[in-house]
Amino acid sequence: MEKFPESSSKGTKRRRDEDSDAGNTSSLEDDLTFTDTSVALRIMRAQFPHIQKGSVEPFILKSQLYSSVKDRTQVDRELESLRRDKVLRLFKLNTGQDDHAVMFLDDYLNQIDRVVKRMEGKKVEEYEVFGWLKTHVPDSKLETSIEHQELDTKWFSVLRMVFLMQCSLLSLGGKVKDSHISVLINAGVLTRQLIDPNMYWFSIPNIGSHLKGIVQGRKEIISLLSRRRYKEMMLSSLEKKRLRTSPLDVRFHLRDLIGSGHLRTDQAPTGLIIRVSKD
Repeated sequence: MEKFPESSSKGTKRRRDEDSDAGNTSSLEDDLTFTDTSVALRIMRAQFPHIQKGSVEPFILKSQLYSSVKDRTQVDRELESLRRDKVLRLFKLNTGQDDHAVMFLDDYLNQIDRVVKRMEGKKVEEYEVFGWLKTHVPDSKLETSIEHQELDTKWFSVLRMVFLMQCSLLSLGGKVKDSHISVLINAGVLTRQLIDPNMYWFSIPNIGSHLKGIVQGRKEIISLLSRRRYKEMMLSSLEKKRLRTSPLDVRFHLRDLIGSGHLRTDQAPTGLIIRVSKD
């Protein structure tokens, strides 16, 4: 599986900027279907909405990949390969039972750097935990959750969250304390599982408002279509709508809703039609 270059490369930044400029001017109908997961990921990353407030690095929902790569088994298989090759990371979201976000590893590390920069000047004795996180997590833990017991045994007592490993990783960086865990939770790097208090999920810092937007945007689009006589709308018209409840654009939500089965597409002589699924 092809491994993408890190975003620290000037050439990579230039290519992504070009992809972004091109992707944001095209219609969803022009690139709704892909045969390769890695290509779909790159295009969707380039088309991620540019949001200034509470900025977060681009992420892709697994449901969005399902909307564009029709073979879901292929998507799962290729995501697993990219994950093991340390090209990307997967995150469990609290927006739905099966909701997962995908983020390129270099973007995730950049997001951690943003957290560290915000903390500059603050007296945080456990500041070094972020260095341990960036150094050891990408190579040592690939899963999305971690047990409390595993964290205490090795690695970061703080990373009681997302990776289920047989040995803990944080101790590789140094002695970890409960206060380190609190720092990671407060920074949005870890979140507690409500069902199991001894389990933590790895999270994407600053993603809170976007998670709310995902939920609200879904409802707004479904409501919009449901109020129409035949619960349908031309894609070309729907794409021009500006959402009131989500900072994410219509294209982002349409891919999500199509991939999750809430919406379906039908080809008509005048273009693609978006309909509310009957199920």
